[in-house]
Order: sequence, then C-alpha cells, then structure tokens
Amino acid sequence: MYAYVARQAIFDRDKKVIGYELLFRNGQDNCFPNIDADEATSKLLNQHHLTHDLGEITDHKLAFINFYRDTLLYRFPTSLDPLNCIIEIVETVEVDDALIKACKHIHDLGFRLALDDYDFNPKWSALFPYIQVVKVEAEAQTTERLAEIMPQLKSAGVKVVVERIETVAQFQHYLDLGVDYFQGFFFTRPEMIQKRQLPASKINLLQLMAISCQTDFNMTEVNRVLERDASLAYKLLRFINNPANYHRQKIASLLHALNYMGQIEVKKFIALLALANLGDDKPQELLRLSLTRARLCELVSRARGDHQNPPKGFLIGLFSLLDAILDLPINVVISKTPIDDEIQVGLIEQHGHLADYVAVCRTLEQADWDRLDGLCQQLGLTAQQIADFHLEALNWANDISKTAFENS
Repeated sequence: MYAYVARQAIFDRDKKVIGYELLFRNGQDNCFPNIDADEATSKLLNQHHLTHDLGEITDHKLAFINFYRDTLLYRFPTSLDPLNCIIEIVETVEVDDALIKACKHIHDLGFRLALDDYDFNPKWSALFPYIQVVKVEAEAQTTERLAEIMPQLKSAGVKVVVERIETVAQFQHYLDLGVDYFQGFFFTRPEMIQKRQLPASKINLLQLMAISCQTDFNMTEVNRVLERDASLAYKLLRFINNPANYHRQKIASLLHALNYMGQIEVKKFIALLALANLGDDKPQELLRLSLTRARLCELVSRARGDHQNPPKGFLIGLFSLLDAILDLPINVVISKTPIDDEIQVGLIEQHGHLADYVAVCRTLEQADWDRLDGLCQQLGLTAQQIADFHLEALNWANDISKTAFENS
C-alpha cells in the first residue's frame, strides 16, 4: 500500500526550518471512504506510515501532524515519538469531557499539543492547560485578535505559528508582533522585482549554470576554472566525497574527481554550486526545495525513458525556483543565460512534458492530490512510483544540501 505525502515547512524568526507539517493521502481513493478525506489523514498515517521513519520525511526535524477526534480518543498519537512530533488538534473537533481527558493523557505522556486554525473561540479554554502551540491564519481579523492575546499566550509559554504567510511584508508584520513561527509560501515568492539588477558576480554564476545546459564541454577547461578558485575546488571534493553520492573510493585529485564523476554529474555539481551561491541570502529551505524538485524531476524523467545530456529533468527542477532565489521574474532570469529551448518553454510558458515534471513537484508541495492523480495518468506513471520518487528526492536533497549549501 502506498501513500502520497506532502510536507510544508514551518520557519522560526530567522527563517530557519524547525519542522514540517505532514499531509498524507493514499492513491486514487482513501482507506476510510465513509469519512471526510481530510479526516482520513491521521488514520492513514497510523495505518501506513508508523512502520517507516518519519525522520526520513522531515530531515529529523519536528513533524506537525493533524489528528481528529476519534484518533485522539483512541490515543493514536501514542504510537509516535513525543520528542519528534507535535500533535495538531484540528478546529472541527467537539470539545467535551472525553476529548479533554484524552488530550490530558496524551500531554502527560510527554507529547506537545497544538491547536490548528485557532479561532479564539472560548470553547478551547478547557484545553489550554495541555496546549503548547497555537496556529492561526494570516488575515486582518486574526492580526487584531492575536495582538490582544499575545501577552497572555507569551506568559503561558504558548508558541504561536501564523499560517498562510504569502509575502515578505506579512512575514515582517507578524515578526514585529512577536510571533514565534511561520508557515506559508512567502519564501518562494520574489520579494521585489521593480528595477532589480543582478550584480556581476551573480550573472557569472548564472553563466556557470548555463554550462550545465551544453551538450558537451571541455573537462579540462572546467578544471582550470576550479583550480583558480580554492573554495570551489574544496566544495567539489566535499561533494564527491559525500557518502550520498559515491561509496567506492575517496577522491583527492581535482581532475581525477572530475573524470570520476563524469560529464553529467559534473554538470549537476556546477548547477548545485552556482545555486548555493546565488541563494546565499535566502532561507536554506528554498535551496533544499530546489534540490528536491531537481531530483524528483530527474527520477520522473528516467522512469519515462528520457535519455538526455544534459539531464533536462534535473535542470528544470533545479531552475524552477530561480525567480524566488533572485527576486526576478523567471523570464528575466532565463534571458540572462543560454538555457536549452525546451527548458525555457517549460519554465516560462509552463508547457511541455518538462513543465509537467515541475507540476508534479508543485502538486506534492501543495497537497493537491486530485491534480497529482491526473498528472500520474498523463505521464504514464503510477502513484506508487511518484510516492517512492518523492521520498527518495527528499532524502537526497537533505543529504546534498548539507554538503552543497553549508558554508557556501
């Protein structure tokens, strides 16, 4: 039995990821057909995911997981590790003595509880002795109410997560309000695009990425470039010595490393390294998301029998967030580098099979399961394949980001 999983990052005040909200769903139908699809999420988790390490999905950060009334009453969360998860109580539950008793029991076992979509309703007051986190949506009414009760929440030691942060202005507003954590797509949107110009150093990095789009390039020339930059050479050796990539031998010689990696892997490395330096002022999660997309698109491309050099599936996934990384529209970014025509069409016009690969990534990130089912059929792939590819991509991105983006 397979299941889709989407993860949505939760950031601290420094835009560092402290955990992920996990959303599960099995393939074309849910296991509990007589209940709401969302309610099946927590049951599905217990049915099909407790046998796996959730840390593989969350990069060993906190997992925020929705639970509903029946799953709380039957103590389903107790199957999880209280150190690694936050139990989210959804807003639709009925608060009565049975639920209060269940929440107290789960809390006393060491679990942290959160109120999801907290609406400031007095009915929740009975649960507050056991609540460590509240999640509210970013909207005008929320701002006013939240400002009123923030001192009370702070004094009680309750952390506040604001969801649906879509702009940097929103992020800054709630930051000033004293909010602890943030969730939303603000980090994948351009912060400002008017009259924005790239410095020469980043234009050079874009040109370096364009090397990855050439059918052939001279390995010796690549070696000469790296020899002039000790930092790049060091990062290459770190990259190739990462156990996530190669296991057979340690590499010490630079040219040996390039030849050992081979042309396609060298191209991928160049793109990764350029991306890391292009996004040096961006949340690492944005760069990690680019890696996840790159790997997922590559796996989809392979499964469909694409045999391409350069690896277009990998590259379109990697390039798909350049607009957010550079704070420029994607067509402006692409115009600055001679990227393959097919990749350009996929990124700018969002047309063609390469664009479909990126669409698979987006639907997983947004938990748009209906759209994902349609894409699976369109691409001739099974839901099981996509689920497996996504988990592999998450693990690969977690491993590579530690090498490619740390100390960049």
